[in-house]
Amino acid sequence: MALIIEARGLTKRFGKTQALDGLDLTAESGQVVALLGPNGAGKTTFIRMVATLLRPDGGDLRVGGYDVRRQAPAVRRTIGLAGQFAAIEPAMTGRENLEMVARLFGQNRKNARSNASSVLEMLGLADAAGRLVRTYSGGMRRKLDLGASLVGAPKLLLLDEPTTGLDPRSRIELWDAIRTLVGQGTDVLLTTQYLDEADNLASHVVIIDHGRVVAAGTPAELKRRVGGKVIEVHVRTDDDVARVAQVLRRFDHGEVRIDQATRQVSVSVEGGGPVLMNALRAVEEAGLEVEDVALRQPKLDEVFLTLTGQPSADAALETTAS
Repeated sequence: MALIIEARGLTKRFGKTQALDGLDLTAESGQVVALLGPNGAGKTTFIRMVATLLRPDGGDLRVGGYDVRRQAPAVRRTIGLAGQFAAIEPAMTGRENLEMVARLFGQNRKNARSNASSVLEMLGLADAAGRLVRTYSGGMRRKLDLGASLVGAPKLLLLDEPTTGLDPRSRIELWDAIRTLVGQGTDVLLTTQYLDEADNLASHVVIIDHGRVVAAGTPAELKRRVGGKVIEVHVRTDDDVARVAQVLRRFDHGEVRIDQATRQVSVSVEGGGPVLMNALRAVEEAGLEVEDVALRQPKLDEVFLTLTGQPSADAALETTAS
């Protein structure tokens, strides 16, 4: 299959900070590729290079077959970029915003109007096309921002944390819109701090840390790298959380994880049902009351933690809140 992105030995330094350190990354056409990593791992630096906003210090980067150094204008015609914040004009209607962007892409008035209508229809915004954007909900604004990056018919869409700040319903609606785009032939490179987002959308995940790729594969392949199963226990009282964690440490294949806010304790284990039964027996013998218990596959959050040694951003927020 053809490669939409091909990076070999990319380096970039900002003063004493090595943002990219010989990064090798390839992305095939026809899929959503999620780029994950801790804060400062180099995700945004790489996205800006793909968008021709930054030049590499070293290495090679090709996008849609074009070299980002020598063929930057061709790369820009290949991509669309939707950043972390909506870049639309609230004093204009949805339709006016998209037609303006289409005209900036060099389209004539007729084609701009036609393409804007097609994008509005595809994103479910046709009924609101004549309304001022300042009357839109947050989710509608994010979808319109996505539409602004689509009226130029890009082959590759760069999405930098597209659902930050959205409510759950708006996130799901935006996910559906992204799936529709991929089904119609648009490739997507996605950065996100929400691991469930990558799990839901991406068919290929790349995890980078300290400017290098540390793992790549499908979500299922990455989860298999962690190995084993996860025992997850919810207890009734806050006081029991630490006690359950102490009991489960006898069975751990990895670090015991505690979420005090939900009174949940989880631990990676080798084996299946017999290990779960032994763990439950030990919890009961300790006189602890259990609300719920489950044996499940590892989540992408746990893969991230194992490979980078850091929790994902959303997991870190949960820990801080507790």
